[in-house]
Formats: sequence, structure tokens, C-alpha cells
Amino acid sequence: MERFELLASMMCADYGNLEKEVRELDEAGIDSYHIDIMDGRYVSNFAMSLNDLKYIRSATDKPLDVHLMIEHPINTIDLFISNLKKGDTIYIHPEAEYHPSTTLQKIINAGITPGIAINPGTSVDNVRMMLRIVKKVLVMSVNPGNAGQMFLPYIREKYTELLKLKDEMEFDIYWDGACGSDKIIEYAPLGVKGFVLGTTLLFGKNRPYKETIADIREMKFREEE
Repeated sequence: MERFELLASMMCADYGNLEKEVRELDEAGIDSYHIDIMDGRYVSNFAMSLNDLKYIRSATDKPLDVHLMIEHPINTIDLFISNLKKGDTIYIHPEAEYHPSTTLQKIINAGITPGIAINPGTSVDNVRMMLRIVKKVLVMSVNPGNAGQMFLPYIREKYTELLKLKDEMEFDIYWDGACGSDKIIEYAPLGVKGFVLGTTLLFGKNRPYKETIADIREMKFREEE
């Protein structure tokens, strides 16, 4: 089994101690930082800001995964691109854009890794053509907008479809939402590349991040059937 990636969902971090949070996550061996940007329109919540992104980008050498839950990202994509570097990722939601491939091309042209995020209600067929131009697919296993939601079991079918396509179309699959140890144990051996860790496993546990991440890395995985 290939090494899987662990991403810290920074909307769940302690913002009173953000410098300490980033330092401890770095030391714990987190692979990258997941930045949820919400505009209160595409989703009914406001989350992280451009200034949060700027600070975290300045505080770590690890990659950033920027998840844009905003309407018409084409209008503001340059603001995000200008604060990122090669190796970082931007995900857009195809439903949020009239012509998502145009926005993705701007991301590609800037040397940033292009990705799409797929909502629970979005089928693989609806985004199939875009799978050939993105490098990452962020599969939402909960409805986007808030942390701490319940896993939607019917999402399993979507993972099954995407796992069959990923090698041919050359993209990696990432899990976002309600990510418990059972999901990592089941899906990492099947080929899901990375897992966004929020309140289910990582944050708010009164436990050093280093211990939590070490435990996740050492979990026993079932053999593929």
C-alpha cells in the first residue's frame, strides 16, 4: 500500500493560538494544511479568510490545499493564486462556476495543482470530462459548509466509481468530511490518496497532535479483497 497523506482541516484549529497550532502540526508530521474558504453564499457559512491563508502559507513550508466554497471563483481566483506557491492546490466546485474549465486552466497556468470538489449530490458523470484536466478530486462525504457532520453512506458508491477511473485519468482522490479511523482503514488500501482530518480524529481531543498522527500512521489495515 502506498503511503497516504494526512491533511489538517484548519477551520477546526484554535485561532487564539494559530502559530502554536501550525508549529505543532508541522512537528507532528502533518502532510499539508487544508484551507476552507467560504463566502456565505455558495454555502451557508463563513469560514477562513484570505488573511488566514496568507498567515499559514508564511508559517509553514508544507503544501496548502485550498478548498474554495465560493460562488464564481473566476472573479477572485487571482487573489488566491498570488498567495500560493508551486506544490499548493486549489479546489473549486464545478457547480459554482459557469465555465469551470476556464477557472481550472487559470490555476494550471499559474503552476498551482488543479482540483475539483464533488458534493454529495453531484454525480461522477456530471464531472467526468473535468477528471482529465485535474490532478486531485476532493470527495465530500458530508454536505459542505460545517464541521462535525454525519457521514453520508451513499457516498461509498462515488468512491467506487472514482477508484476505477483514477489511474486511467491520472488523478488522486482525497476524503473530506467525517473522517474517522474506520474510513482510513477501509479506503487507504483501496487507493484513496489523502484524508482531511477535522474534529472526528485530530482537533479538540486534548492530546498532542504528534501522538494522534503517529497512531493514525500505525493503524492496522485490512488486506484488499
